[in-house]
Formats: sequence, C-alpha cells, structure tokens
Amino acid sequence: MANQKQSGPEPPIKVSTINCIDLSNPDIGESVALLKQACLDCGFFYVVNHGISQEFMDEVFAQSKKFFYLPLNEKLKVLRNEKHRGYTPMFDKVLDPDNQVHGDYKEGYYIGVDVPENDPESEKPFNGPNVWPADGVLPGWRQTMEKFHHEALEVGKAVSRIIALALDLEVDFFDKPEVLGKPIATLRLLHYEDQFSDPAKGIYGAGAHSDFGFITLLATDDVMGLQICKDKDAKPQIWEYVTPIKGAFIVNLGDMLERWSNCPPCTEFWGMVKTDILLHTLWNLTMTVWLNVCLLAKQKKVLPSFPQSGAQHI
Repeated sequence: MANQKQSGPEPPIKVSTINCIDLSNPDIGESVALLKQACLDCGFFYVVNHGISQEFMDEVFAQSKKFFYLPLNEKLKVLRNEKHRGYTPMFDKVLDPDNQVHGDYKEGYYIGVDVPENDPESEKPFNGPNVWPADGVLPGWRQTMEKFHHEALEVGKAVSRIIALALDLEVDFFDKPEVLGKPIATLRLLHYEDQFSDPAKGIYGAGAHSDFGFITLLATDDVMGLQICKDKDAKPQIWEYVTPIKGAFIVNLGDMLERWSNCPPCTEFWGMVKTDILLHTLWNLTMTVWLNVCLLAKQKKVLPSFPQSGAQHI
C-alpha cells in the first residue's frame, strides 16, 4: 500500500502492506493461500465483499457517532455492567500498564449476544442481556446495532471457514455447536480522543496488546490510526500503520488460535500470528467485533491437525 500524507505524526510514516481476502471470490484456494501468508507475515488481513452493504456500514458509523456525542451524564446511564454490556468512559481500560500513565484515550460501548436474565445461560461469564439507551434518546439505535452485530457475526463465521481450511480441517469445523454454536461475540463501538498518542509521556489511544480471542473484525473511519508490530521482540520495535479501506474489515487472528495450534515456535504457519496494537489518532471511530468460541471449546487444548501426545482435542 502506498503511504498516505496526512497531518499528525512526524514523518517518516511507515505503512504496512497486508493481504486482502475477497469473500466473494469463488476460488477458495486463493483465499486460503492469502490467509496462510498473512499468518506468516503478521496475523492481520483485510476482508472485502463480505456481504454488509456500504450504506448500512455508513449508517452504523453515523449511529455510533450520535451516541458518543451525547452528554456524559446521559452516557453514564448505560454504564458497563458486570456482564460487559454498556458504556465505558475515557481511561477505563489500561492495555499496557508498564508504559501507560493513564488508561486508553478512548470511550466505548459493548454489545453482546443477548441472553435474557431468566435464561440459565445468563449465569455464565459474558452472557446476559444487553443494555440500551432509551429509545426516546436515540430512536432506532438498538435495532441498528442488533442488526450489525448479527451481520458481522456472520462475516466472522465466513472467515472461520477459510481458517479451518488453512488448518487442514473440514470447512465447517468451527461451525460445530460446541465451537461457534453459541459464541462469545462482542461488538465494541469505540471513539478515540482528539489527540495523538505520545509514548514519551505514556499517553496512548490504545496501549500495545494482543487480542486474546479467536478473531477480531475491525471497521474504522478514514483516520489512519491502527498500527501493528510484526516482530514484538525486535529492539527497537517497528510500528507500521494499516491504511483504512472503506467498507472493509481488518481481521486480527487472536491468541486463542495460537494456543490451539500448540504455539510451536518453529512452525512455518504460526510463526508471526501474535501481534501488538497501538493507536495514534485524532477523532476516530472504530467498530470491533471480538469473536471468541463457546466456553466449552475454550477449555480444550489443541486442534486435531496439530497432534500432541496426551493433549485434549476439540
């Protein structure tokens, strides 16, 4: 990808090149090859032609902005609860405590799979009812976000089928009821504060971290804020921007996949899956869909295509 000029960080700006997978491509072998190469490179790739219309993506971003424009006292009425549903204020999360003097310069809103309080499943971690702004405050907001959550989850499942083939598994392996039948799927709307990160002062939009779930889908506005570090052990670390592509998701393979593959350090396929993220941004909106598996599958150890003596297999 070519470097893009924009105001903000001093040059030189390093821009990463990552693979782009077209979900409408009938040649599934090409998509599998691109995903395998992404794992060797950094664990990130774009997904396009995923089935969610640009018109609806724009509507979700517009509705997200409406929420974050609300007065703070209104947002605090839907403060995040113990089931991780609702609003998270600025500085709520500290992703890199060794280097951050404050929490992340972002506010967010968490939406999950809706499980009624009278359902026994609601007693499990991360399960429960969602919380919503009053319809009189944001008419139609809930319906828009519920629809996006559902459609983005379907995109995540489509990506999981390509991952399955890349791992020499059956294409529907992750569709099993015990794996993604009732997944922990969280939609996070994020708004980053209007200032650049300043690592020298311990100020970050989002501190360096790796995602611990199965996969993350990231949709962002046109602000180039996401950075990835392809070699977290390098001295010094080299951070590269990921260019936003309108309508695309940026997909990040999470720590769960590394665990399932036994994390073999010399394995060609999984050499560079784990990555770190740092955000430098002005006024930036992102939407992430953090997709993890059922609680039962999280307790297992190894995928069938990565045998190990005595290991439990999914």
